[in-house]
Amino acid sequence: MKNNKMPRNKMQKGVLGRTLKMLFRYYPKMMTVTLIFIIFNAVVSSLPSIFMERVFTVVGLAVKNGGGWDVYGGQIIRAMLTLIGLYILSLVSGAVDKQLMAIITQGFLKKMREHMFNGMQNLPIKYFDTNSNGDIMSYYTNDIDALRQMISQSLPQFLASSIMVLTLFFIMLWYSFWLTLIVIGGIVFIVFVTKVVGGGAGKYFRGQQLAVGKMEGFVEEMMNGQKVVKVFCHEQAAKSDFDKVNEYLYDQTNRANRYANMLMPILGNIGHVLYVIVALVGGVFILNSVGNISVGVLANGSLSVFSIALVVAFLQMTRQFCNNINQVSNQMNSVVMGLAGASRLFTLIDQQAEVDNGYVTLVNAKEVDGEIVECEERTDMWAWKHPHGDGTTTFTKLCGDVVLTEVDFEYEEGKPVLHDVSIYAQPGQKVAFVGATGAGKTTITNLLNRFYDIADGKIRYDGININKIKKADLRRSLGIVLQDTNLFTGTVMDNIRYGKLDATDEECRSAAALAGADDFIERLPNGYDTMLTGNGANLSQGQRQLLAIARAAVADPPVMILDEATSSIDTRTEAIVSRGMDRLMHGRTVFVIAHRLSTIKNSDVIIVLDHGRIIERGSHEKLIEQKGQYYQLYTGAFEME
Repeated sequence: MKNNKMPRNKMQKGVLGRTLKMLFRYYPKMMTVTLIFIIFNAVVSSLPSIFMERVFTVVGLAVKNGGGWDVYGGQIIRAMLTLIGLYILSLVSGAVDKQLMAIITQGFLKKMREHMFNGMQNLPIKYFDTNSNGDIMSYYTNDIDALRQMISQSLPQFLASSIMVLTLFFIMLWYSFWLTLIVIGGIVFIVFVTKVVGGGAGKYFRGQQLAVGKMEGFVEEMMNGQKVVKVFCHEQAAKSDFDKVNEYLYDQTNRANRYANMLMPILGNIGHVLYVIVALVGGVFILNSVGNISVGVLANGSLSVFSIALVVAFLQMTRQFCNNINQVSNQMNSVVMGLAGASRLFTLIDQQAEVDNGYVTLVNAKEVDGEIVECEERTDMWAWKHPHGDGTTTFTKLCGDVVLTEVDFEYEEGKPVLHDVSIYAQPGQKVAFVGATGAGKTTITNLLNRFYDIADGKIRYDGININKIKKADLRRSLGIVLQDTNLFTGTVMDNIRYGKLDATDEECRSAAALAGADDFIERLPNGYDTMLTGNGANLSQGQRQLLAIARAAVADPPVMILDEATSSIDTRTEAIVSRGMDRLMHGRTVFVIAHRLSTIKNSDVIIVLDHGRIIERGSHEKLIEQKGQYYQLYTGAFEME
């Protein structure tokens, strides 16, 4: 089998290159100025050793030749003032580039979060079905923080240290070729050690990023399922499962930090040894007056004084050189961690958006001289605007006529969920689905919304293939109430208005009254202005379901999908809701999924599903007469599950 996996180093270079391109695209001027300041600061920070050498040389000459302050004082003051000036420039440029980098970093992360969240809204439902919420949340927390660390600190420090290393190398080479050669030999060894030890750290830092995502996913799952955990006394098993996830995270983090923590002492001691070797060789050169220590020796007229000062300065440059090499190596770990985080973020951003090739749209319409025409104002009529290849456009009134013809579907290849399913729902009809869990009831409603696309067959909506209808317009025409109610942080009014963002307060109140929710809402502390948090934790399950029904009612769609809409409501509340639901369903095409068969007796058509196939179809009375599976379910001969 051909391996198409990209080599890790190439992948990292690609992620780094993409990150830098985005930084320069968003902040071209600020990035350029920041880069100039970083380079300037790095070069300036490399020069003090030169001036220190001049000061030592002048002082040495003064001592040897007996000259006083009047002879050498001016040279010392000029050298010291130049040195102080360089330090001030370094301080100012360093402060400026840090401020600019902070602005760039936070702005870049803001844009990244926007890319991630906006892209996430366009992802297919399948992505959320196959990825845990905790792992997705890890993108916005752990991976973003790793990227922040890399951009704001690691990359600037890496660049500055690399420039200082390069600058010091040329200065040292100018002063003494042979001493520089010794330093280079030590650096080659440092690079070798860094590659061996640092490479291991990088591998485990990447594993750490993935492990954190798994950890957050597990914790999020346990938090959502605490009631289930406690009801089934699953605490010890949950602890055991957590220990496994936690142990994996510990192992990856421990290995990564063990490599990283081992690297710095090794490099530090190599630098110390190199410092001693340079000092010994420099001393030998001075004693034997060899080694071409400096091209400026003869000009100063004193080999011993100048050579001693130069070796002292060279030793300082050696220490500075090694420290910056260590900094480069140390920042590599943070860069690798940041690249691992960035790689995961780009993976989310690059996820294939939900494909929508539809071109039929839903528009406001009215009848003029017996013909349907599009209009700007909002009317009680909607129409499908269907452009054709010959340049003509037809308008079809939105009625809610839904037809499924010989539909096949599978979530995973080779594992069919629906087979040869045909359903005919005329406008205003109530169609109910009955069957055991896994029979395919909810799958049918998912296909109507095009959360998934069918493998074979046809689904037509008012005579139009739904693949031709834009998904947003298709879903706008469908109202849905799910078994699991999701409420959002905000007032009760805000949550009802979620079904139709431009709905007036009066429309929201009417929808609540229609759903039977108005009574309990008025009894809340602040009525419709009561704040809901934690998915409506301050409401009962039945009250939350009533709000979901009101939210669907305010949208006033021609087709309603009720997926176990009353499953969480007690018998008394169900009677209230049923009256509201009857008013809500009047004149609409309705698809109902229910385990309580008493709620679907008045359906026009009841469809019994078994393992993705339709085995019975008809009205309640007709199915009772057949005495088939529906009859056995209704009379309690065997349980639906």
